[in-house]
Amino acid sequence: MGPSSPVVRGGRRVAPAGWQTSPVSSEDTAPAAPQDSHFEPDGNSRDQEEQFVLPLVVRLEKTAPPDRTDALEAAARAVLVLLDDDRARGAGEWAELVRRWQDARIRKVVRRARGAGWRKAQALPGITVVQGSAEVRVFPPVPLDGWPKELAVLQVSGTELDPAATPPVPDPSTPVLWLNPGITMSAGKAMAQAGHAAQLAWWELDEAERAQWRERGFALAVREASAARWRELAGAGLPLVRDAGFTEVAPGSATVVADLPVLRGRGEPQM
Repeated sequence: MGPSSPVVRGGRRVAPAGWQTSPVSSEDTAPAAPQDSHFEPDGNSRDQEEQFVLPLVVRLEKTAPPDRTDALEAAARAVLVLLDDDRARGAGEWAELVRRWQDARIRKVVRRARGAGWRKAQALPGITVVQGSAEVRVFPPVPLDGWPKELAVLQVSGTELDPAATPPVPDPSTPVLWLNPGITMSAGKAMAQAGHAAQLAWWELDEAERAQWRERGFALAVREASAARWRELAGAGLPLVRDAGFTEVAPGSATVVADLPVLRGRGEPQM
């Protein structure tokens, strides 16, 4: 690929001046899998596959760090944009990597970059998503131990961001990824968890529903639920992320619920 890789701003793709990349924080999950996914119902068979990671990089300049909510929403949208990209589907050049990644665990790692590190990462194939103050670049999956050197040198742990202000209440028609209020996560961890939730929601949609979301630029919101709201959501049969517990949280922790109006009442995906 060359410098024609798109940048997605809000809901629209624009041609970049050059390649752009972003940092990634390590995440692994054992999510519920829809019946039409590539996952085997048995977790052991999934673990026996070669493991791949979806790299995400957030731009984190010292003088202008992004808002935490913007970064979480950018990461979730970046996952959707990659899954929907022609290069990741059918006979596309990323399709085999994406298939193998989804056949195993859907690991996501969020790293951070600034200055020269960000510019070097720009030379790698991927897609940059801009959400408010945040820039996140997503790359095609890589083997767990086969990171490109430009990404391998970027920082993983300690990615922390502050919210600039209390985010507004989402429009009722907007998909919302609700964070568990009882779990504390770094910004990098939460970004990956939001990406997991977006992916689980994507698997539950048919092609017409995906097309409608695409037309809206994969608009979504990420918010922290109240304790009462979380209890309601967690039992509503919506896509629910349960983390594998490799970093920050206990194994099996429910971290994010994907609340899409179109999915309400469909029933809980199978593990």
